[in-house]
Amino acid sequence: MSKRLSRFAATLSLLLLPAVAAGCGGPAEEGAAAADGDGGAKIDLVAYSTPKEAYGELIPAFQKTADGKGVSFTQSYGASGDQSRAVASGLPADIVALSLAPDVDKLVEPGIVDANWADTDTDGFVTNSVVVLAVRKGNPKNIHGWEDITKPGVEVITPNPFTSGGAKWNLMAAYGSQTSQGKSPEEATQFLHDVLANTAVQDKSAREALATFSGGKGDVLISYENEAITAQKAGVDLDYVIPDQTILIQNPAAVTKDAPPEAQKFLDWLVTPEAQKIYASKGYRSVLPDLADESTYPTPKTLFKIDEFGGWSKVNDEFFDPEKGSVADIERDLGVSTAG
Repeated sequence: MSKRLSRFAATLSLLLLPAVAAGCGGPAEEGAAAADGDGGAKIDLVAYSTPKEAYGELIPAFQKTADGKGVSFTQSYGASGDQSRAVASGLPADIVALSLAPDVDKLVEPGIVDANWADTDTDGFVTNSVVVLAVRKGNPKNIHGWEDITKPGVEVITPNPFTSGGAKWNLMAAYGSQTSQGKSPEEATQFLHDVLANTAVQDKSAREALATFSGGKGDVLISYENEAITAQKAGVDLDYVIPDQTILIQNPAAVTKDAPPEAQKFLDWLVTPEAQKIYASKGYRSVLPDLADESTYPTPKTLFKIDEFGGWSKVNDEFFDPEKGSVADIERDLGVSTAG
């Protein structure tokens, strides 16, 4: 492993320590952009693991606006499912920014988030992305599409879908890559088995999976496009392939019912052109159609949404139910934990 990879992996590991603790209901990580002692409102942000760098710029940019003046933040990052459960168990949160809409919906029943949280111009989403295949620099294993990652001798890294929202996106991208080519549901499920059989490590979160790959493990990382771009900008020697068939990732954010008014103002600001350009600089695709940049973020040949499989409620039941889901059956067959 090169010195550059070693430094990046070590840095990611240090960043992950407080994030994992927060994901388990521990103390939130204090944001470096917090403004203390000015008597302004304080916002507790609880987010999934990958947008940490984006919020590192979004928060100070918001604090320079009239609505953000004097507002301070605490920040907690971790696997999306863990973060949702932590908030349900009492982790303070004014804004939840998670990987999947169902992770926000889980906070509606206990009365933490309003049932109409998604009734916005962007359907409650603040970022878009797509699933890509990150490979070693120069692509030595000649990974060009989904079928290549199931070949003998190809070692895959992807998180555990029973803790990571990103992993669910990854696996539904792989599943849809087959059905969009006319394969049957049974053939697509077998393909998921083949992918997971080649998977060497299933970390708890997408960011931990990136740290594992950056540390030298694996030939291909199934990942958000923005994670691959983040790694490149951090100096990791990797390339990434946008498969011909992939899924549109849509990441939600919502305020909690007891949040101060400034939290809603921050959430509203996140879908302004100013904020969306910051997200774009961190590898995300904009939720504002007018800001779509085809030169940087080309549209894949076949781009599908989770709706094509009946939406997340149906998908979670059929694929990711820990007892009867098809992915749970695959994981048990491979000896992998399905505990959340």
